[in-house]
Amino acid sequence: MTPELSIREALAAAARRLTSASATPRLDAELLMAHALGIDRDRLLLGCPDAAEPPAFAPLVARREAGEPIAYIVGRRAFWTIELEVGPGVLIPRPDSETLIEAALLHFGKRAPETILDLGTGPGTLLLAALDQWPGARGLGVDASEEALAYARRNAERLGLAACADFRLGDWADGLAGPYDLILCNPPYIEADAELPRDVREWEPHGALFAGRDGLDDYRRLATMIAPLLRPGGVACIELGAGQAGAVAPLFTARGLNAATRADLAGHRRCLVLTL
Repeated sequence: MTPELSIREALAAAARRLTSASATPRLDAELLMAHALGIDRDRLLLGCPDAAEPPAFAPLVARREAGEPIAYIVGRRAFWTIELEVGPGVLIPRPDSETLIEAALLHFGKRAPETILDLGTGPGTLLLAALDQWPGARGLGVDASEEALAYARRNAERLGLAACADFRLGDWADGLAGPYDLILCNPPYIEADAELPRDVREWEPHGALFAGRDGLDDYRRLATMIAPLLRPGGVACIELGAGQAGAVAPLFTARGLNAATRADLAGHRRCLVLTL
């Protein structure tokens, strides 16, 4: 019979197991333990590490060791001021994308957008973060995946934003009429042959990741759509892959838009800021 481990011992053992599967094995172990206990990580760290390991913990560690993303295992991911339900079939929100919300805040200052469009909304990430920031606005999220839109609708309901958020199946902005004060978009921008961590390449939806040989296919389509949808005085904030600003910005300026960029915390030019 395997001897019973304390929470402290189980965390140490799990961190050792996850070293080959994760760049943050101890953090992953703590998040999984908190999930198994039904508490948040802060409470775990302040809690009783000498209590017995919960039975649910080992199966969660095995899933992470097999490459499944933490966010899919625990079923949620924090983003900006909100927490989103996520799972297989949707792109996991990342802190880099918060740069788009920061850019929009800088643009509007004390003003607020009245209408918001989120192209490729996924689980509602950017749209719901923006609506939480500007509660008087109304927004539309568009995605090509019904599975992603189901997550987005559930997230809107849970966050109390369903009355001001609509979601629609669509192919980028095809069939839409503006104007919108704020347009947000995190398109696929990864080159088809790029090396990615296992938990990204094997688990997250490829349609939300890859954009042709050079990673620019979706930018080329979006460049033809943004200007007619943008209200004068408004702004479009488009996420960029690291190092892509020089190739992407001309696609939009050629369509009459003014382009600037905003860097993320790592110093990468992460957001293309477009105005009329």
